[in-house]
Amino acid sequence: MTPTTPVATPSATDAKVDSDAESGANSVAESDGDSAGDSDAPAELRVVPARHYWRWAAGAAVLVLTAQFAHGLVTNPAWEWEVFFRYVTADSVLRAVWVTLQLTVYGTVLGFALGLVLALMRLSRSPLLAGVAWAYVWAFRSIPLIVQLLFWFNLAYLYEELGVGIPFGPVVWSFGTMHLVGAMSAAVIGLALHQAAYAAEILRGGFLAVEPGQLEAAAALGIPRLRQLRRIVLPQAMRSVLPNAANEIVSLFKGTSIVSVMAIGELFYQVQVIYGRNGRVVPLLMVATAWYIVLTTLLSVVQYYVERHFARGADRTPPPTPLQRARAFTRTLKETR
Repeated sequence: MTPTTPVATPSATDAKVDSDAESGANSVAESDGDSAGDSDAPAELRVVPARHYWRWAAGAAVLVLTAQFAHGLVTNPAWEWEVFFRYVTADSVLRAVWVTLQLTVYGTVLGFALGLVLALMRLSRSPLLAGVAWAYVWAFRSIPLIVQLLFWFNLAYLYEELGVGIPFGPVVWSFGTMHLVGAMSAAVIGLALHQAAYAAEILRGGFLAVEPGQLEAAAALGIPRLRQLRRIVLPQAMRSVLPNAANEIVSLFKGTSIVSVMAIGELFYQVQVIYGRNGRVVPLLMVATAWYIVLTTLLSVVQYYVERHFARGADRTPPPTPLQRARAFTRTLKETR
């Protein structure tokens, strides 16, 4: 017998492996074709920018309304611009502007100084101090400013004499109040005390915004409490205090017109006196409006630079100021010529 050589026959398992390999190769080829097609697809797509038709329409409507308002200001004779330019720099108006600035400065300085004390009292661990500060804030925020001014203006009617002595006992020294508080003094006292109630809450919110762990670390290093407040708390609290404080100062500046009820010659009162004589109400009101806008704009500029100063620790690269941008623009124009 001649020996027979065994012939290997493909099994079912081998056939399944071959079919899987073939299907895998086909899928790879198809995926390569798809990826090639995808790589060519973005070149065939057309990018269409979004159309903001309603935004364009709103912008056009705003421009038309602004142009109509400006045209009315120029052409409407009822504004009486010749009367406006005659009185906007009059001596009486300038003196009234100076009085308004004095009331604003005195009210702001005294109000925020007292507000700082009240804020520290409210943050104190003493229930008595915290309660007194809370009662002050509650009372002076509840009473309208005009009522407070009239109370101080009529101090002599409420208390004819004030004295110093033993509490609930004999008076050692007393003095009359008839000429103690004048109109200007009453206005400053009323504005400062009213402003202190709001300043206390603004400052307290700024103090609470400072991370308590920093004070704990400062105390662990042995830094005195006053230095902690001056070098750690206040610089950081100012970043959150300044926007609200600036709003309060602007409100106080415009709120000085309330003292006109006490016949103090501030801006609004002087304007009333003038148009009471000549009957030119609208142009004189525009005089007061123009001065309020100019001085409020100056306060906003000061606020911008003060906020930029206190933002140095948080923003290492602050944006350029408007003056720096103007210089850069001018330099660019010179280089292009």
